Amino acid sequence: MRHFIADNASSLLAGLHRFEWIGPLVVRLVFGYFWLETGIAKVHNLDGFTQRFVGWGIPFPAFSAGLSAWTELIGGLLIMLGLFTRLVCIPMLINMAVAVSLVVSANLMSLDDYVEADEIVYSLIFFWLFVSGPGKASLDTLLARALGIRTASDNTPSPRAVMRAIVD
Repeated sequence: MRHFIADNASSLLAGLHRFEWIGPLVVRLVFGYFWLETGIAKVHNLDGFTQRFVGWGIPFPAFSAGLSAWTELIGGLLIMLGLFTRLVCIPMLINMAVAVSLVVSANLMSLDDYVEADEIVYSLIFFWLFVSGPGKASLDTLLARALGIRTASDNTPSPRAVMRAIVD
């Protein structure tokens, strides 16, 4: 019975392994589009966005609002494309850190409030993309292959190799 369960679980996991590239792709497309869209809206209404920065007491509000809006717009586009993904996550994380520390934290009173804050969830996704990368279906992967740079996906064993290792 144990062998039967192990064989079937291994087959199922090997089958799912073939499609693991879809997860990062879908997250990048949806999450990147979200940031592209919010960035476009902020750039098109930069005066209103700047006034929000003034109200929040953020230093150099015109410069800071413009930097934040363009970071979201360009960052969202690059995340969707999977281009310079890890690099672009750095300014996006900084943007979230500023939002949490100067704007959002004033309304957060408990650990539950922090965990439920959108900016914290966004930060976690940026952190995941920074650490894990954009996945196989990305311009980063194509660029790395063209330049002869080995990626983690190049070192990932094939499902057949995984199955052989499990059976042996």
